Amino acid sequence: MLERSISFTKGAGVISHNARDFLTDNVDKDRVQNNIQYCHGKIEDAYQKLFGEALEKYNAKQTRKDRIVENYYEKIRTGKQEKTFHEVIVQIGDKDNMGAKTEYGQLAGKILDEYMKGFAERNPYLHVFSAHLHMDEASPHLHIDFIPFTTGSKRGLETRVSLKAALEKQGFKGGTRSCTELNEWYEAEKVALSKIMLPYGVKWVEKHTHEKHKSVSEFKKQKLIEEVEALEEKKEDIERKIATYQSAEDYSDAMAAKMTSGEYKIPEPPNLMSAKSYHSKFVEPLIKKLVNIIKTLARRCYVAEKEAEQATSKLLTVHEEKERLKSANWDLRMANSQMGVEVRNFEKIKNFLGIDKVKEMLKIINAQKHKTKQKKQSEPER
Repeated sequence: MLERSISFTKGAGVISHNARDFLTDNVDKDRVQNNIQYCHGKIEDAYQKLFGEALEKYNAKQTRKDRIVENYYEKIRTGKQEKTFHEVIVQIGDKDNMGAKTEYGQLAGKILDEYMKGFAERNPYLHVFSAHLHMDEASPHLHIDFIPFTTGSKRGLETRVSLKAALEKQGFKGGTRSCTELNEWYEAEKVALSKIMLPYGVKWVEKHTHEKHKSVSEFKKQKLIEEVEALEEKKEDIERKIATYQSAEDYSDAMAAKMTSGEYKIPEPPNLMSAKSYHSKFVEPLIKKLVNIIKTLARRCYVAEKEAEQATSKLLTVHEEKERLKSANWDLRMANSQMGVEVRNFEKIKNFLGIDKVKEMLKIINAQKHKTKQKKQSEPER
């Protein structure tokens, strides 16, 4: 029985990268064909499908023009209360024990595929509009992009975006800072994945769990090992994000290639068409397209630069913390080894003198220590 951890983390939500509209440095182009695309649609279409009818009902009831919502997606996108969508990245093990090129990586892919096929049934209030299994990076993993929604709402739209309400509908109540609806859902999904893993001969190893009989030294050592493993996963996730955010340049190149195609060329004016008609029919629409592209590129480059800076800074912090933990782990191993020598020496003395004699000697030593301590306490301060 293999023993593997389960990673369930928030994703950056770069849909075009997930769909492999462009390839970054951490992607093996020869293995892109091994990826699985479960669904990949426009988020605007998903919003229309989920909220279109509710939006019409809401607007029909309004008597004031300023209360009418023209575009629900834009309202959420420009607002501050909810995100337009959420992404989770699901992974079994890591690149060392479940590498995508190995047989274990292929096994992870099969398990994740089965897990993804049951996602909608387990999560009826999380509408997935884009989902991909990546087998072309270091470790197999899923990108699941979903819109959380709730129905029967008394305020605003009857059907509206809400992560908290969606998870409450699915039975997750939360209540504390560390035990939120989202954290409860994460744990439930890990349990669901672990049940799928078992028939494949893979057991979920939960982190931060320890046997009561472990010594203090063993406990600390195990804790450090787990922290290093967690940092390795975090490092891999940050590296993935850096590669994603660096994709702005790839997008720019792709758009530049498009702009040289026929789609962005001004056609020759038809015979007998006036300059004014030609300008309004061909030139102005093309200028609008180009302006939108420039705005998109500027926004993507700005976000990419800021996110890459943050991710690089976090990666440096993770690396420093990892090195610190490695050093601490080494010190513990040395201390543990020294303790082992002392225990063996004690066993030899006990076998030679007998346990009763050893206990008698320890009483004498402890009594002497007690007298010395009392003597120091009774001496006047100088």
